[in-house]
Amino acid sequence: MTSATQAPSAAPHPALNRPNMVSVGTVVWLSSELMFFAGLFAMYFTLRSTSGDLWAMETEKLNVPFALVNTIILVSSSFSCQFGVFAAERLQPRRTGGPFQFAQWGMVEWFLVTFVMGAIFVSVQAFEYAELVSEGVALSSNPFGSAFYITTGFHGIHVIGGLIAFLFIIGRAFIARQFGHFEATSAIVTSYYWHFVDVVWIGLFIIIYFLQ
Repeated sequence: MTSATQAPSAAPHPALNRPNMVSVGTVVWLSSELMFFAGLFAMYFTLRSTSGDLWAMETEKLNVPFALVNTIILVSSSFSCQFGVFAAERLQPRRTGGPFQFAQWGMVEWFLVTFVMGAIFVSVQAFEYAELVSEGVALSSNPFGSAFYITTGFHGIHVIGGLIAFLFIIGRAFIARQFGHFEATSAIVTSYYWHFVDVVWIGLFIIIYFLQ
């Protein structure tokens, strides 16, 4: 009688939990952007410290309630953006219910809402620029004008960049045959950028409009 012994199967190799390189690269890039805005903040405070009387006179021309409403719009866009991320993590690109069944909205619907809010913010900021220019506050008028337009202007450019990214993500969700982890990762890293832009604006808003 012969007996056969079965060799023990080799234990499977443990899966490596490596960080997503796209997310890591985005975080590193945003760190460099943080240093860029830190330089703008330093410039603003330096000019303000040498022109106190001018700052007190020029900041009176700022429409704080108007800017506050615009800030609320931009901050609210972070919430709709995050809801879009939750949908992307579920691999749900578009809504599965009616247009007013918000709980069943997909990434595209939430990102469209975010895009609209961001576009409103940029439009309102452009209107504010026009109002200030009509009151004599221009980029080359004085140190306050230079500091105001450079800091808020660069932020506005970053917001526009985020709007373009949202259009790219939404367009790719429609083009892709199947919404997978690659598309979801792109949506997630775009949200990192958008949240960063919102946080920077909160800092700018407090410094420019409240710490006058």
